[in-house]
Amino acid sequence: MKTLVLGLGNPLLTDDGVGLRVARELRSRLTGRPDVVVEEDYWGGLRLMERMVGYDRSIVIDAVCGGDTPGTIRCLHVQEMPTQHTASAHDATLSTALRFGHRVGAALPDLDDVLIVAVEAADVTSFGEECTPQVDAAIPRAVETVLRELGPRGAER
Repeated sequence: MKTLVLGLGNPLLTDDGVGLRVARELRSRLTGRPDVVVEEDYWGGLRLMERMVGYDRSIVIDAVCGGDTPGTIRCLHVQEMPTQHTASAHDATLSTALRFGHRVGAALPDLDDVLIVAVEAADVTSFGEECTPQVDAAIPRAVETVLRELGPRGAER
């Protein structure tokens, strides 16, 4: 089973870069796992769907603003993803993009095989290259969450 682990975010908007930071940490921890590809990206919707072509499953790490305590980590199904990276006025939500991709025959993970590791943000609008203290403290827990979801090398879900 080939898995794409994708950290999303904007590295210049404080907590919005948390997905990128988690992906960087995971990259070093997952060396030697040919079944897992760890990447970073800044886009959602159709472009995000295109990144998933050729993978059996995907784990997306992103900041969310859902009203929880900053640093809270939730695992969500793709249909529950409440971030701006999955939708905009000029694009489709990730759920819609995946359905479209399936409809046209793209080799994509099933909706049930796309997991979102959502880190509650405190600030996604201020310019800054560092996360707020609460979100920075959540990075190791987000890394462990992804590693737990991946399971042992070569494990099938």
